[in-house]
Amino acid sequence: MASIALREVGKSYGHHPVLHDVNVDIRDGEFVILVGPSGCGKSTLLRMIAGLEEVTDGDIRIGERVVNDLAPKERDIAMVFQNYALYPHMTVAENMAFSLRLAGAGKAQKDEAVRRAAAILDLDKLLHRYPRELSGGQRQRVAMGRAIVRDPAVFLFDEPLSNLDAKLRVQMRTEIKALHQRLKTTMVYVTHDQIEAMTMADRIVVMNGGRVEQVGAPLDLYDRPANLFVAGFIGSPAMNLFEGEVSSGDGAPAFRMADGTRLPLPEGAAGLQPGRRVTYGIRPEHMELTEGAADAGAEVAVVEPTGSETQVFCRLGGADAVGVFRDRVAARPGDRIQLRFRRERILLFDTATGERIES
Repeated sequence: MASIALREVGKSYGHHPVLHDVNVDIRDGEFVILVGPSGCGKSTLLRMIAGLEEVTDGDIRIGERVVNDLAPKERDIAMVFQNYALYPHMTVAENMAFSLRLAGAGKAQKDEAVRRAAAILDLDKLLHRYPRELSGGQRQRVAMGRAIVRDPAVFLFDEPLSNLDAKLRVQMRTEIKALHQRLKTTMVYVTHDQIEAMTMADRIVVMNGGRVEQVGAPLDLYDRPANLFVAGFIGSPAMNLFEGEVSSGDGAPAFRMADGTRLPLPEGAAGLQPGRRVTYGIRPEHMELTEGAADAGAEVAVVEPTGSETQVFCRLGGADAVGVFRDRVAARPGDRIQLRFRRERILLFDTATGERIES
């Protein structure tokens, strides 16, 4: 196993920079996920760790070695790609043992490595099949098995679940997390799906435009996003964000939207300067339906029952909003609902800089 250190890492194609001053420390045995929208540079960064892309600036260290100039085979890593890339003319066992065969391993060593990996991935009964005889999930497990037999210091995953259907993705998420818990090997995983990142990672690296926006544990990013990008990207449905200003009129300080709608400020934010432009954030599940004293009224636009909860899309103070409620909601489009906000869950962001305001 090994730690990974990225120091001022940058990447340019000619005069076009795609990664800027990336600094990330990945601890030995940690499961870290790089997440962000398409084009943010996460896959490029993973390929640089693997040695498939050259480093333009900075250093990448795996364990005690700077690996900038080392070939992929010298970095003690194994990579699982989005496409399974299995050899169709080889059995499952032959696919899994292929890298060991290239390394000149003996038959006993190959058989033992394949047997061990097959037991971990529940492939014991499939070793004599060919890829065409397997489901998508089974093929992905074979691809992971091919990586496991190498016993690398670091596993790299490049969107490995993108080609699977929704049910298989959920199953494979659990299997990959369980695999990490068994192997306790350093893993770096790339995805654009923030649900994958939230459910699997020890820590998440959120990227945007070739830069790291925030690094932290999943719930830390969810509860205390560093800026508006992270607030809007992490969470499904996304956080409700309303633009406005701090108001001191009509008694206690409050947040005022453009149409005059007033919302309560979070605890500890009463000292903000009146007139300051801020963006108000509240997650959908932190709004509650009430028939008593309310913080805001909203007009229902769409109701989406999912069984375990109900999502209500509405208009609040001239802005779109969504609430997630555990109870069944009988409201119809056009109805008015009354909402109460959980004060300790309200976040404020500086509208000009996008940074979260500490309260």
